Amino acid sequence: MKIRVVSSREEIPNLNPSEKVIHLAFRPSNKDIFSLVQTCPKVEVIQIPSSYRRTVSKSIEMFMEMQDIKLVEGDVWGHRKDINEYYSVSPALLDKVKELKSDGLSDEEIVNKLEREGKLNRDMLFYILSKK
Repeated sequence: MKIRVVSSREEIPNLNPSEKVIHLAFRPSNKDIFSLVQTCPKVEVIQIPSSYRRTVSKSIEMFMEMQDIKLVEGDVWGHRKDINEYYSVSPALLDKVKELKSDGLSDEEIVNKLEREGKLNRDMLFYILSKK
């Protein structure tokens, strides 16, 4: 699974319209979110750093809920945008999710276990679980 990292609002118009998971590494305005949804109509998850999460307006939260887009807090630790515009979720993590699911663990138990081990936050882990 890949997360498209967007460093500035100037990148939004140039995004691939089929992007589904996007990390915004800047503080987005309402206009930025609207522009992102117009540019990428298939977007399912927008991730922003927790320090920016508090500045997202209630109207944008409602808009995203109506569009069935999840807004999650989190970071892409150690990612260098100058090397690759995508952050790849480790295949080992995805294999671990499959393994834990086959062991009969609940989604909550899997997230609790992987949150400590991995670099992804709870909301993103729940999204990954919903797709597996």
